[in-house]
Amino acid sequence: MDHINLVMLWNLQKARPLWTTNLQECETEEDSPQSAGQFFNPPLAHSLSVALCGNIFGCGAQDGKVRIFRVTGVKFERELEFQGHSLGVSQVLFMPEAYWLLTGGNDGKVLLWDVSSDVGKQQKSPAKSLQRRKGQAPVSTRRDGKLNKVASNEHASRVLPKLTIEHGEKVNWISCTEIKGSKRVLVADQSSSVSVYPLPES
Repeated sequence: MDHINLVMLWNLQKARPLWTTNLQECETEEDSPQSAGQFFNPPLAHSLSVALCGNIFGCGAQDGKVRIFRVTGVKFERELEFQGHSLGVSQVLFMPEAYWLLTGGNDGKVLLWDVSSDVGKQQKSPAKSLQRRKGQAPVSTRRDGKLNKVASNEHASRVLPKLTIEHGEKVNWISCTEIKGSKRVLVADQSSSVSVYPLPES
């Protein structure tokens, strides 16, 4: 059975997709679907979240990876890819802080990431990005039917979580709020209760 691993950018006025990327094709040769682990754990997209800047979004997938994309006009390009969950990433949530990302996984963990040093310094509006990138090759290029690793993703393995919360149950929903002046992450699983955890201020 074939799995559909598509992330799509839509024009809602015309109700049609403008740009589509296949997460399976985003894989590097080392993570090719021929490996047994990848066969049983494909990169199905589970959750998306858009950063406050409006043109950066994170995608959590079944393969345990988080992929960060930048919208450039009518398409998007992959900026960053990293992994911290041993099972699928069920939830991703960009926080109000510049490029702080919460992820929740089927492995029962909630992780806080600071990706500002990787994507924040390149912040642009979608329209300006389109003008600057016209004629440039996309971040991921296909050659001879295989995807080639590009320079912008070579440092992906160095991305480490800023905070790890051992929730213990599969994360079905996460949110961030302020309670009595302190940041908190709210986590829901399959139980009837919502767990509350403290978050660092900076």
